[in-house]
Amino acid sequence: MNSFYLLAQGFAVALEPHNLMWAFIGTFLGTAIGVLPGIGPALTIALLLPVTVNVDPTGAFIMFAGIFYGAMYGGSTTSILLNTPGESGSMMTALEGNKMARNGRGAAALATAAIGSFVAGTIATVGITFLAPPIAELAFIFKPQDYFALMVLAFMSVSVVMGSSKVRGFIALFIGLALGLIGIDGQTGVSRLAFGLPDLLDGVDMTVVLVSLFAVGEALYVASRFAFAPPHLNPISGGLWMTREDWKRSWKPWIRGTALGFPIGALPAGGAEIPTFLSYTIERKLTRHPEDFGNGAIEGVAGPEAANNAAAAGVLVPLLTLGLPTSATAAILLAAFQNYGLQPGPLLFINSGELVWGLIASLYVGNIMLLILNLPLVGLWVRLLLIPRPYLYAGILIFSLVGIWGVSNSWLDLVLMFSIGCLGYVMRVYDFPIAPVLIGLILGPMAETQFRRALAIGQGDPLTLVSTPMSGVIIAVSIGLLAVPYLLRKAVIGKDIQPEIQAASEPR
Repeated sequence: MNSFYLLAQGFAVALEPHNLMWAFIGTFLGTAIGVLPGIGPALTIALLLPVTVNVDPTGAFIMFAGIFYGAMYGGSTTSILLNTPGESGSMMTALEGNKMARNGRGAAALATAAIGSFVAGTIATVGITFLAPPIAELAFIFKPQDYFALMVLAFMSVSVVMGSSKVRGFIALFIGLALGLIGIDGQTGVSRLAFGLPDLLDGVDMTVVLVSLFAVGEALYVASRFAFAPPHLNPISGGLWMTREDWKRSWKPWIRGTALGFPIGALPAGGAEIPTFLSYTIERKLTRHPEDFGNGAIEGVAGPEAANNAAAAGVLVPLLTLGLPTSATAAILLAAFQNYGLQPGPLLFINSGELVWGLIASLYVGNIMLLILNLPLVGLWVRLLLIPRPYLYAGILIFSLVGIWGVSNSWLDLVLMFSIGCLGYVMRVYDFPIAPVLIGLILGPMAETQFRRALAIGQGDPLTLVSTPMSGVIIAVSIGLLAVPYLLRKAVIGKDIQPEIQAASEPR
């Protein structure tokens, strides 16, 4: 009953005219950047951080949530019409969705993706509403060693699961941890890695790193691989609505995809890849039309797309309740909270309840807005694919430059932006994941603080780090994650769809 009351208060906040405006702006921008290949919610939110420092926090996070959700909706458009997944979670949508588009059923594929996203997003938001408060209350019993173990779990999960190599993942993590060490040590007052530069005594600005890795690095990567040949765009045909048979074959995959996506997305080692692969495999096993798979099966679009959006909502559970980001976009949202002087976790629900419940209520409102924006206006979003890449990424670079200079007025930040941007380009070229850098940078200082507190409690005994049952279990799970890529390769994905996944993930 308390959750119903708090949610009602959240709707009172979310339905205020200015917050409705922020929700609309976020969902509109999110859909647009989801449609444009290579531009995701992480890059967009990173670009907006410098220009939203003076915006009301509630409105800003309602807009960020709209961008996050909207990009999930818009990403299906490029997967279906261009066979170009903008992110790993959309690879499975591309497998069957693009075949449907080539067969003249692109509109039905887009419709089942949009409606499935709405169903999954709404059900997952209900899960956030009722699961987040009790999880946040459990966090009050955590001790320093428990928090440290949770952060180790976050480090291990993003380093091992993301990317093509554990070694690359750990190297990216250590880069982020090193960046997090720059500045004055909070306990001893000693300068670390500042190299005699006063501007580095406060550490590297989070916004600079985010913009550098996502905007500058991505722009350089696209420019280095720019092809002058226009993309082959499959036209939308077959009407805007699904047939009765399409509805009959879609609603069960929507429910199953949601049931897979939300709990897996809420896990520190979750993400969108595992539930979408699982959903595709399950739908392929359960379908009454096995001959359609590989030739444009609507179940292969409905299930993975629902799982993708439910997993995106699940990511918000550990972020809001424990302050643990499990994806690149969640890491940027955590940085946005810190920019406003807020720390996600149990105290956030107490000290900033209006913001949290307004944000949760806005997810319901944003889902309705996104359904309205995506079904009738799909032709408008497709026209965004005609924007020349040079103009698009040149504009991103200029926006990044102006945003960083406007926030800090520091030449050192500009030098850092382009230096770290070049590092981001090298990481993209050699397939190093970006998310571990962000997780290491954001959680590294927090993990160091909890590590020191735990050792102080145990008078320097390292066994103190696993002295509680919870910390011991979490550390054991963290070590066990080293086997996850092998198990996924053998058990989850399955040999029968590996060639298709490989084909969908090849650059175009």
